Amino acid sequence: MYEQTHRTTANRDRGRVAYERATAHAIIDEAYHCAMGFTVDGEPRVLPTLHVRVGETVYLHGSTGSRPLLAARGEDGLRVCLTVTHLDGLVYARSQMHHSANYRSVVAHGTARLVTTEAEKRLAMTALIEKVGRGRAAQTRPPNRKELAETAVLALTLREVSVKARVGGVIDDEEDLALPYWAGVLPLRLTPGLPEPDAGVTVPVPGYLRAPRSPWLTPAPMRGDHVLLEPLDLSHVDDLFAATRDAMVWTHLTSPQPRDLAEMRAFVAGVLQTPERVAWVQRDARSLEVAGVTQYVYPDEAGRTLEIGGTFLGRRWWRTGVNTEAKLLLLTRAFEELGAVRVTWQTDIRNERSQAAIARLGAVREGVLRSNRRRGDGSWRDSVLYSVTATEWPQVGATLRKKLRAPAVVG
Repeated sequence: MYEQTHRTTANRDRGRVAYERATAHAIIDEAYHCAMGFTVDGEPRVLPTLHVRVGETVYLHGSTGSRPLLAARGEDGLRVCLTVTHLDGLVYARSQMHHSANYRSVVAHGTARLVTTEAEKRLAMTALIEKVGRGRAAQTRPPNRKELAETAVLALTLREVSVKARVGGVIDDEEDLALPYWAGVLPLRLTPGLPEPDAGVTVPVPGYLRAPRSPWLTPAPMRGDHVLLEPLDLSHVDDLFAATRDAMVWTHLTSPQPRDLAEMRAFVAGVLQTPERVAWVQRDARSLEVAGVTQYVYPDEAGRTLEIGGTFLGRRWWRTGVNTEAKLLLLTRAFEELGAVRVTWQTDIRNERSQAAIARLGAVREGVLRSNRRRGDGSWRDSVLYSVTATEWPQVGATLRKKLRAPAVVG
């Protein structure tokens, strides 16, 4: 527990104030930025800045030329008030005066000191980088001496700290409960968007930038002799566009062929933002060139079923073993790692080549789904439905492995 002082004792809403260290630490750690209030030359200042907590010290990032950092150089340091706030929801009451917000906040008072040793500055900078992504420090160049000299870090020891929070629903006066107005809470959440790689980046999005998901929704990397499957992301756009520019690749797909890089980027972003799709890029295991895309579609963890679909492959890799081995890897993961009981495929009734390829995998044709999906040109297609069940998988898997060992592989 942090000790109460005259600065941290609440004058109102005392039931919402607490002093537990663990609660304060959790609120500080969850936030990526804070606001630091201070006084310079008799004038108030509030500076938004990045922060990281290491034990009972909060480190604040800044520039060597900024006013607070200059003021902190003295022996007495800089008196500051640090605040961290999470807005968790808007509370809508029947009466205007009872509208409110759900939130969690920390206020810390103290004297910030300028970090002067290189060792402590490196510790703070590494901790800040690790905060935005665990493992990030090992995947980036550390600062050199010149960069360290140009960067200032303030350190604030947590001593005078209070936590204030509001949770729950509407608190209306009893006489207002019968009013015909909507009341309730609108939850608010800070959620990451789709990572956007910088120009020239070809490495995949690191795992710490991907939201934790069920294994059924996670495109785990897989490796074979003919193909490598790695999670699809926007860094693959240029290579995908180059590999699949042939119109025949897109003839029977439900998406039109991208005409330029912008349209391919929009296509990939659309796949990544669709919850019912788990997408991999197919990479030639020998040349490491991007060859195409394959996906799980509509994975149903509760029902233990999924569909393999959304597959397209550059013509250079047709009938090379890439497609066959990609399906083997996807089926192996589905049945042996995820515990699926049934895997399905759907293909355009016009696409005889695809039907033959699926049949060669050992899938059973179940029937035709009429007008169930739209083609890239806007027309409605009939889809041929195939499936493999868990009881059929051992034989199907053995057949696929034998096919891949044959001198002339058909993909």
